[in-house]
Amino acid sequence: MTNVQSVFAKSNVAVVTGGASGIGLAAAKHFAHLGMRVVLADLGADRLAVARNQVIEHAGIADDVAAIETDVSDRASLEALERAVIQRFGRVHVLMNNAGIGPETSIFSPQAGWDHILGVNLMGVIDGTRTFGPNMLSHGEPGVIINTGSKQGITTPPGNPAYNVSKAGVKVFTEALQHELRNTAGCRITAHLLIPGFVFTGLTKADRTEKPAAAWTPEQTVDFMMQSLERGDFYILCPDNDVIRSLDERRILWAAGDIVENRPPLSRWHGDYAEEFKAFLAGNG
Repeated sequence: MTNVQSVFAKSNVAVVTGGASGIGLAAAKHFAHLGMRVVLADLGADRLAVARNQVIEHAGIADDVAAIETDVSDRASLEALERAVIQRFGRVHVLMNNAGIGPETSIFSPQAGWDHILGVNLMGVIDGTRTFGPNMLSHGEPGVIINTGSKQGITTPPGNPAYNVSKAGVKVFTEALQHELRNTAGCRITAHLLIPGFVFTGLTKADRTEKPAAAWTPEQTVDFMMQSLERGDFYILCPDNDVIRSLDERRILWAAGDIVENRPPLSRWHGDYAEEFKAFLAGNG
């Protein structure tokens, strides 16, 4: 179980990718409010400067908040980030691989879109972990690695297959990571998979200017994440104002059942299974 108090302690160091907005920014504010030293990593110097100021205003500190422009799809950029963090703050206790993008794709859409999504959403998580992980392990203090996945990486709904593939990969990678960490002698680092619900962020808002009633705020998501970490949860399966956990559980079970029951893939969206799926959600299947 994660010892939250010892990890998220005053003066410990947290690195958050995708830290200039959304869940990443909310997490950075929360960590700074706890007295941690926080590094926001993202693209866009102007965006990062604004985000850093917001974190400073929220937590009332300045010297302990850094903003470093980083392209998580570039391993060299991540390595430069780690060198800068260690030089300024020393050892890292919290790594939140959160950067993500979601432009629409189809199976045969241009290669550049696929490469971009997989480079940021999947390889950004893998390379972020592999860059920061060894030194986090070697310093011997408690720490956590939080990787942001998606329900779309579990139930894989139709539409935007590159995004679904990237987030499915994050799930599989993080499961393997936690298995390896817990079987490493003397390891005090744990891994966790954040699975947000519908959160009103730049990734999801499209052309909306006001938060839909169904959506959670990034702050609600981070609060739930921290509560889950206190329990030692690996799968941080977030509800929202529209979908409760029991509904998520039934949808996940149905998706797994496609294999067990030898149904067509994505049968939840297959007309021939509409009534059966409806009955399953009601607990009659």
